[in-house]
This record gives sequence, C-alpha cells and structure tokens, in this order.
Amino acid sequence: MPRKPVSHWPRLNPFASLPKRTATRRTAAPRTKPASRKPALSTDGVWARSFFSSLPAPGRFVNHITYSLYRPRNAPRHGPLVVMLHGCKQTAESFALGTRIDRAADRFGFSVLLPEQSKSRHPHRCWNWFDPPEPTTGSDADAIASLIRAIVRQHAFDPARVYVAGMSAGAGLAAQLALHAPTLFAAVALHSGAVSAAARSSLDALKVMQYGSRSDPVQLIDAVVSVRDYPGMPALIVHGERDGVVAKINAEQAARQWLRVNRFIDAEGEPISGTRTVSDRGDRLVIDHRRSGRCVVRVCIVRRLGHAWSGGDARVPFHAAEGPDATAMLWSFFRYRRRDAPASAGT
Repeated sequence: MPRKPVSHWPRLNPFASLPKRTATRRTAAPRTKPASRKPALSTDGVWARSFFSSLPAPGRFVNHITYSLYRPRNAPRHGPLVVMLHGCKQTAESFALGTRIDRAADRFGFSVLLPEQSKSRHPHRCWNWFDPPEPTTGSDADAIASLIRAIVRQHAFDPARVYVAGMSAGAGLAAQLALHAPTLFAAVALHSGAVSAAARSSLDALKVMQYGSRSDPVQLIDAVVSVRDYPGMPALIVHGERDGVVAKINAEQAARQWLRVNRFIDAEGEPISGTRTVSDRGDRLVIDHRRSGRCVVRVCIVRRLGHAWSGGDARVPFHAAEGPDATAMLWSFFRYRRRDAPASAGT
C-alpha cells in the first residue's frame, strides 16, 4: 500500500541577492539583466511526495517507485485523477513545473499523480517503454499500474475518470499502459512519443525513435492486442514537426495503431467506420477521427516545435513556450470522458 507522505517539495527562495556596498567613489552602476524568476510549484493545493512498493522483478529484492501527488483545495471528493509520466532526464517536479499541470489542476479541480523513474532502474530516468509487449511482474508498466490502483483506492478518486499522459519515454509507457490495462483509464494523451510494439531493446528503441517502424504499425498492434476484445481508448497524439529526437513519422504510425484498436480501420489499414477532418490552425495541424460526431482519435502536429512540451515553461528543459498549450489541450480532451461510458464518448 502507499506509504504516508514523507516530505514536501521545498519552496524556492523568493529573495534575490543584493549588490555589495563598496567604499570607492560613486560611479555609474553597470547595467545588468534582471534575474529570471525561477518557476515555482503551485501552493494553492497540497503536494505530497512518497514511495510505493510493488512486486519486484525476478532477481530484484525490492521495487520502490517514488511519486508525487497534487490535490487542489477545490478538488471534489471522488474526483478525477490525471497520471503524468515524465520523459528522460526529467523528474516528477521538473515535469510538473514545465507542463504547469498543477496550475491546470487548480483551475479545473482534478488531482495529479506524477510517478518518478529512479536512476537505479535507468541512469537517465527513462521509463522502459520498450519492455515486452505484455507487462510482466516488476516491469515499469506493471509497477505503475499497481501504483495507480492503490492511489485511486486510498484517496477515493473516481475510477471511471482516471487519465494517463506522457512525454517522450513517458508517452511510450503511457501507451503501453493504455493498451494493456485499458479498463484502468478513460483516455490517453501522448506527447512526442514513439510508435508502440516496435522495439524490444534500448538499441531498437533508438532506431524507432529516429526512423519509425520498418514494419506495418497495424500489424504490430494486432500482434500484441486483441482488437476484437479491446474496449477502445480515446487517444490524443501531440508531436513537434521539427522533433529531432523522436521523428514525426512516429506520430503518424501511432495514430494508425490507435485507429486500429478503436476499430476505425481494419487489419489491412482500410477505413471501416467514422469520419476524418483536417483543420489547419496556423501554428498546428489537427486531424480528428470521429464516430457519431464525437472525436475518438486526435492528432496534433505542432509547427516549428522540436522535442519539447508544447506551450510549456521554456525555463524548464524539454518544454517550449512555442505552440498551443498542450496541458490545456489534454484536459480539454480528457474532461468529459468516462471509462464506464462508450469508448467514443467525449466532445
């Protein structure tokens, strides 16, 4: 079970250093640039940082996952939960700062769970999104799913309104969770992620990130998911047009996979249901796949954006001020969806 919170993230020092007074004659003060204010976490709600112990992988004695949980003061009882999975070289704190997910939580009243990868499992804190397609005991996907179930029970969140989102390696893990634990989530959002089920090792992962999959993405997903039995999953895919780390082709291939599991296309990739609309909004191209008038799969390609969270805090690495606010986008996509409703429900 989750432990009681053991610490809180420290507040940043609001005081700037003052220039020292000298005994020399008065001279014109040199011009200096004003100090850039550091980003700070919201203090309107309650931050808690703790760890969760899940079943270890074979050969390991323990499997601890550190996590941070943010609950706005206006969060309703039995309210929604958004799970945010950071990318490589990020932490739970830096991801919260860069995406401003806590500010969105304050505004809209949802809580946020931010698991954090340890350096003992990966030196760059990357999630192992290329684990075997079916999560095994002790894998990152298995541990995160166990953590989410425990947090939902402990804090009485609405199990029908749990959503998962990720950036880069976090997007890869979010996709794996949504594919193999679909009853746990009402929707998924993937930012700068790679196509699923195409890599089996870190070397494979690098090739897929750079070039996409050489195999048909529809065949890849059919090999790991029973489309006939899959309950469906609304999916939002956001990707930078100039992403030099995870090539844009990954977004295009991932979109075909989510169209397949939501039964928009058949095993040959041919359309069998729904409609497709393309909207050029200047800074982004939005492709919506709808069924009964409701968007089920949305792809957003952000122009001039590299490998960074769109519309985030540029003072935090891997976040860019350019582009639409991806955090607002994901909550707009999530907010009306429920797992106990048809998979295509939404706005």
